[in-house]
Amino acid sequence: MKFTGLLTRRKQNLPGVIGVARVERHGDDLLRRIGPGDIAVIDQVDLDRRTAEALVAARAAAVVNMATSISGRFPNLGPEVLLDAGIPLVDDVGDDLLLTVRDGARVRLHEGVLYSGDLVVGKGVEQTADSVADQLVEAKAGMSAQLEAFSANTTEFLRQERALLLDGAGLPELGVDLRGRRVVVVAPGPDHLADLRRLRRFVKESRPVLIGVEQGADTLRAQGLRPDVIVGDPEQISVESLRCGAELVVPAWPSGEAPGLDLAQDLGLPAVTVSSTANPEDLALLLAEDKGAELIVAVGCEATLHEFLDRGRTGSNPSTVLTRLRLGGRLIDAEAVSVLHRSRVTSGAVALLLAGVATVLVTAVAVSGLAPVYGQIAIDGMTDFNSWVKGLFS
Repeated sequence: MKFTGLLTRRKQNLPGVIGVARVERHGDDLLRRIGPGDIAVIDQVDLDRRTAEALVAARAAAVVNMATSISGRFPNLGPEVLLDAGIPLVDDVGDDLLLTVRDGARVRLHEGVLYSGDLVVGKGVEQTADSVADQLVEAKAGMSAQLEAFSANTTEFLRQERALLLDGAGLPELGVDLRGRRVVVVAPGPDHLADLRRLRRFVKESRPVLIGVEQGADTLRAQGLRPDVIVGDPEQISVESLRCGAELVVPAWPSGEAPGLDLAQDLGLPAVTVSSTANPEDLALLLAEDKGAELIVAVGCEATLHEFLDRGRTGSNPSTVLTRLRLGGRLIDAEAVSVLHRSRVTSGAVALLLAGVATVLVTAVAVSGLAPVYGQIAIDGMTDFNSWVKGLFS
């Protein structure tokens, strides 16, 4: 008697989440490899919102963190994002997992325990909505210490980058002229796609210069828009976007090393570098301001205190505060633009107006008894009126 089918059904009926393990200490490297149904094995203290949203977008089946996803230093947002998306999160499994789980192995996660076949390879704490909420409340007590460290980092950043912030030193020249023009900078921050969609009318009428920051360039192209400038690591951007004809600006470390520049050179793409420890989106904003932009609209650029602390790149966070001080009133958030630019006259009101005018004309002609004479005049008048109204809202 053959038991193959019976054993297969038994394995399929095992409880928990089953998938291929993608093991990587560094989150950015993992995000480039993970696919739908994979179980992400990471080592990240204070899981940030950006990494969590990338895991949700990649449709990860579960996340196993060797470290603690909420350390208590500040209320980070990543764990909440995962659980809201229905992705199980198991915490504090320990570094030994690197020795017991092979990348690409098929594993099963159930109630905080990770299995490889029938062998237990790791145990941790399964997070729930209630446990995350409790930890976030406790983490708020750690905010004061983080703010003190944040202040010290800001002072040090200003000391190192004062020439860039005050005089634009090191910012490259661009082929596209930004003087007196409106600029939209699209970064891959929270809700950036929704914000960009709400700006469609503004973009259509203002025809601004479009700057894509890393995956923000892909978002622009997905919405049928071509970026004029791309700022960021080419390895974080699709080849199609890199080849769309936009000018490419690659951030480099103070040592001169520019991550991803080799990829651009391999593709035969011209690129310029700028040495700074600032975030790519802040470099894009500073570049637009330095080249004389009249108005800069920020899409997906994090601006709240929690997001500053939650970005997973603590050393470069001060650039965001100082960049906003530098740009002042020239910088405006995308949500504010969409609200201010929204038409006050709705399509329903226009239709009602047209119906009212048509009724008045028809009634006037009928009462006058001159329908044979003025009927065609009324029709021609309505045609011209319709064309005029359509011109207003096109």
